[in-house]
Amino acid sequence: MERNKEIFKVTLVGGAVNVVLLVFKFVAGIMGHSAAMVADAVHSLSDFVTDIIVLAFVHISGKPEDKSHDYGHGKYETLAMTLIGVALLVVAVGIVYSGAVKIAAWLGGQQLEAPGLLALWAALLSIVLKEDVYQYSMVKARQLKSQAVEANAWHHRSDALSSIGTAVGIGGAIFFGQRWTVLDPVASVIVGAFIVKVAIDLLRNGIGDLMEQSLPDAVENEILRLAASVPGVSMPHDLRTRRIGNHYAIELHILMDGDMSLREAHDKATEVEDTLKGHYGQDTHVAVHVEPQ
Repeated sequence: MERNKEIFKVTLVGGAVNVVLLVFKFVAGIMGHSAAMVADAVHSLSDFVTDIIVLAFVHISGKPEDKSHDYGHGKYETLAMTLIGVALLVVAVGIVYSGAVKIAAWLGGQQLEAPGLLALWAALLSIVLKEDVYQYSMVKARQLKSQAVEANAWHHRSDALSSIGTAVGIGGAIFFGQRWTVLDPVASVIVGAFIVKVAIDLLRNGIGDLMEQSLPDAVENEILRLAASVPGVSMPHDLRTRRIGNHYAIELHILMDGDMSLREAHDKATEVEDTLKGHYGQDTHVAVHVEPQ
């Protein structure tokens, strides 16, 4: 429960910043006649929505094992990360499309309105606040080993980076004159393309875990090494792994002396289990099958 409280705290901090920024950005984008800033405001709105998703799904993922969920509810946190990726991708595609339409209009001879200084100040404020929230969220994500908080941290970082692109585009459109007002939508397209990449990375990881993707080779090799380090245990094999929320599920076979008593074999298997849990956390699911050598 303490972990969930920390996740709620981190998410609420990010949510408060998102509310302030999305209101300021929408006002600045509309009053400052900036397509890039309006796109940035939509991005902040998506950040706020993902904060709500994290709060809802992490509450569910923190529930203990029950009759219907023998392995707990950790997958709900992975599902939250996946939904954040989907939301981010939808927002990014919308930003790219909106910017492309304005660029096409400019190429067709339409004169674009130059953005105002208010939009530039909004972009600069967003850069500072969202980068601070990203750093704070990422530190907490690593401490709490939370996929959802890490995904949300990247959402904050993508907003900070999008605001950099927005600031460059708005600044160029303001200071270089009417001929360069196209820089505003160009910046929004570049920002959107970057966000697409971040969203795809989140979706790849989230869907991989939901589809029971194995842990990375480096982690699996470490598991085999840790199991083999227990005296009397040899040849750990038939390893199967997956991620359940913020912890691992591990199944493996080990070889031991065939003349060993059942009690001794059980104690050794328990020692392997304790070794793995000591390294990866007590919530790790470990199943050890013993075979005679």
